[in-house]
Amino acid sequence: MDFAIIETGGKQYKVVPEKSLEIEKVDGKAGDMVSFDKVLLIADGENVEIGTPYLEGKTIDLEIVEQKRGKKIRILRFKAKSRHRRRQGHRQSLSKVALSSNKKTTPTPKKTSQKPKAKSAQ
Repeated sequence: MDFAIIETGGKQYKVVPEKSLEIEKVDGKAGDMVSFDKVLLIADGENVEIGTPYLEGKTIDLEIVEQKRGKKIRILRFKAKSRHRRRQGHRQSLSKVALSSNKKTTPTPKKTSQKPKAKSAQ
């Protein structure tokens, strides 16, 4: 997969292997895997799949790298000629997610179990 476009938190994000991105907070701890089923597009070389609006049966699994809060935004409300001012701040909760590189499937060697030898009747 070269890249994919997913939708979460009312926004669309381009997911690229080996790159992390900050999205609105999703439940989970660092190291947990999160599955997104609202996949809009998957591009793999010359093969491009586009959903209408979503691709059915396709999911993108991302690993939560970090849970954090964004930069503080200050909101100032002001009414002229009345000496009325109100200041408020906001910090958005964010999740840093990445498409983990260890998703590549490698064949695991099969364990050969040693059966115990049958006892001979004496």
